[in-house]
Amino acid sequence: MNETIAPCTDTRLQKKLPTIHYQVAMPQPENHLFEVTLHLVGYPFSILDLKLPVWTPGSYLVREYAKHLQGFTAFSNNKPLNWRKISKNHWQVETNNVSEVTIKYRIFANELTVRTNHLDSTHGYFNGAALFFRLPKFDKQPIFVTIVTPRSEWRVTTALPPVPGQANTFCALDFDTLVDSPFEIGSHQLYHFQVLDKPHELAIWGRGNCQVQQMIADISKIIEVEAQMFGGLPYERYVFLVHLFAQAYGGLEHKNSCSLIYQRFGFRDREKYDRFMQLVAHEFFHLWNVKRIRPKELEVFDYDQENYTSCLWFCEGTTSYYDLLIPLRAGIYDVKSFLNNWSKEITRYLTTPGRKVQPLSESSFDAWIKLYRQDANSGNSQISYYLKGEMVSLLLDLLIRSRHNNKRSLDDVMLQMWHKFGKNEIGYTSEQLQEVIASVAGVDLSDFFKRYIDGTEELPFNQYLEPFGLQLVAQTETEPYLGVRVGSENGRDIIKFVEADSPAQLAGIDPGDELLAIDGIKVTANQLSDRLKDYQPQDIIQIAVFHQDELRIYPVTLASPPASKYHVQPVVNPSATQKQNFDRWLDASLANLR
Repeated sequence: MNETIAPCTDTRLQKKLPTIHYQVAMPQPENHLFEVTLHLVGYPFSILDLKLPVWTPGSYLVREYAKHLQGFTAFSNNKPLNWRKISKNHWQVETNNVSEVTIKYRIFANELTVRTNHLDSTHGYFNGAALFFRLPKFDKQPIFVTIVTPRSEWRVTTALPPVPGQANTFCALDFDTLVDSPFEIGSHQLYHFQVLDKPHELAIWGRGNCQVQQMIADISKIIEVEAQMFGGLPYERYVFLVHLFAQAYGGLEHKNSCSLIYQRFGFRDREKYDRFMQLVAHEFFHLWNVKRIRPKELEVFDYDQENYTSCLWFCEGTTSYYDLLIPLRAGIYDVKSFLNNWSKEITRYLTTPGRKVQPLSESSFDAWIKLYRQDANSGNSQISYYLKGEMVSLLLDLLIRSRHNNKRSLDDVMLQMWHKFGKNEIGYTSEQLQEVIASVAGVDLSDFFKRYIDGTEELPFNQYLEPFGLQLVAQTETEPYLGVRVGSENGRDIIKFVEADSPAQLAGIDPGDELLAIDGIKVTANQLSDRLKDYQPQDIIQIAVFHQDELRIYPVTLASPPASKYHVQPVVNPSATQKQNFDRWLDASLANLR
């Protein structure tokens, strides 16, 4: 349960431990600058070390938050204190054993994502890792935060408990809790609702076409389904922070809240609405899987550098599997939509060449240098641990269900992981994770892990789908194969991706080339597919491009088209066992899919 309130209101702090109090002001929000004041009372040492995190848990990339810090000053009783910068994120202040120290600095905040800070005339949003210093000797000390709003009508929403009798003041049990509690400040819409006798809040910033009451009803269903799966809710209060903005998409999980960003007009279209609900299901599922059930390497966060683990496929990929399944269980969409979503995900997976190059465990480990740093060759050399982790989780669920007549499932794995590791927040090793999955499956999974998690063998989808009356059917395009993706950029048609060993790559065409013509006739990105339909495999065409501003013409031998789409659909004449397995897996009739 959440235990942040009692320690924060306890005035009997241990001797020689300072009071840590932050004030966050934004007197001129239009300049995108948060003005932060750190006030320490009773600081016991002659040197004060301050470190700004370089990353935030849940987003596995070193983001160098210190690059946004400016105007650092240190003083005591209005007298300046000497200070110096030790490294990119480390400041050191000579306190001369004074008991009260004040630090002031400003943070530039004009990047609206779930993992950064944003401040403008309409609102302020920040993540603790991107705003607050860590005091290395006092990580476990309570931290108070007071928000000074620029306008009287602005409110403050955060999962942190308020300090009684102090306006807009909140308390975090420790630095980890502070980092894990984003703030939304402004005139956002705020809705309160109860689920399973616990209070929840929905804060919405930005204009859009969401239907709030429908959204709350469906979010409540997701909460109930996931709580039932784990045997209750591990918090006393939960906050959903939603930002509506352009074409954005993303989420970041926290123990008692989550931040979601979604396209402002993405709620009327049914498929887009369902995608938002999958995002909600994903981030909410994380309050168990990764916020409490987490790898040993993430049991204690090192905010100064990368925290490597090979288990992100389970943290994120298994969560992605459930973000498709939970809305189905909640009745938000039907089984046809569920299988259609799976068809799209499998298509994304099987049309990513990098799946044959990068193992899933390596994808997890290398998240810090690869997943969030895409380049022109990423599609050929990498596979997302979200995507392949989702695929592997599907196979594991089907394997467990088929071996135990649907009396066991991946749900049992999650429940065991919760009781064994999550409740007491004990980090698990990759070996322990494999042991739990194998114990539920009742079979040695060493070969499965070797082939599909530590190796790059193709996933045998039909082998695992067949007992449930399903099959994966490939669809081939009509035009011959060239192997490029082209996008418009500043009025030019730029080749964004060239598939490894494709006709285009073998001819010498590179990402970044500007597509000009085929056989002497101009072609655009929108026309390319139709133009290729005028040719046959093995035809040689002349493709003209600008390569680094130099005109080049490449002879390209077209190839036969590979499969471009995949569909999960019922087998012909399914057996009674297949029908029963399907019904027990998805609580639906296989016959209704025809």
